[in-house]
Amino acid sequence: MKPDPPVTNTRSPATGGRLPPAPVTGSPAKVLESSASGVRDSGRHLSHERLRKLLKAARLIRVRRYRRAARRGVAAAIEHQIVPLPTEIRTVIDVGSHRGQFAVLALERFPYARILCFEPLPGPRKTLLSVLENDRDRVKVLPYAAGVEGRSEMMHVSRADDSSSLLPIGHRYVTAFPGTEAKDMAPIEAVRLDEVVESVEQPCLMKVDVQGYELEVLQGAEGLLPKVGYLLIECSFTELYVGQALAAQVVAHLDQCNYQLSGVYGLKRDRAGRCLHADFLFERG
Repeated sequence: MKPDPPVTNTRSPATGGRLPPAPVTGSPAKVLESSASGVRDSGRHLSHERLRKLLKAARLIRVRRYRRAARRGVAAAIEHQIVPLPTEIRTVIDVGSHRGQFAVLALERFPYARILCFEPLPGPRKTLLSVLENDRDRVKVLPYAAGVEGRSEMMHVSRADDSSSLLPIGHRYVTAFPGTEAKDMAPIEAVRLDEVVESVEQPCLMKVDVQGYELEVLQGAEGLLPKVGYLLIECSFTELYVGQALAAQVVAHLDQCNYQLSGVYGLKRDRAGRCLHADFLFERG
């Protein structure tokens, strides 16, 4: 999960509800505004960002589950509402859950689904557990990163911890998203997904947001992928993390695994207009 770029498209879920009074301290809108420290811009871009966040807040407060998460500082990833996925999804494997932004969306959008969350960092995982406490019957949180093999690893922890990665954070990433440089290293445990995910009810969606480590996650899920009908993967067009596989490599790998690229969403660019990354949707052939 990367900090918000200059241009982002969002669409609200089709749910009703009354808007609460003007935002005050502790309200979802105030929480969203105060959590925007990862973006340091000025002038037109700053005005655009403020407006975008306020519009997102207005959408979030209309849904009880989103509103509850926002009070804990977590904004549901409603920008993913534009991705065409069936509501009949029965299993969601959320790799790189962070504080639960996608998991909260998945609980609302896929009412029949069981959610498996993978988050190795203790701080975000603590918030994740808190945000999902009312849905414990549908959610399981696993304290692992995903990779090619099960072993101990060191994670590069970013000042904006949603930018942390098992790969070194690249200069271009920090330039595009100021305030995301590494501040620490943290020991974590990595696992192969096909060794720890025992049962999958279909249809199954796997979302992968792991800051440059996407190909390694997929390589460690070879035995699981035949059960996964949909993959939603954040892929990069340029090297943002040192040594990462780029979008073309991920697409080529999944082509060999019998997946077809069916859509690209949420394209992010830098200030010069160069493409940085986007969410790729794959469907199993």
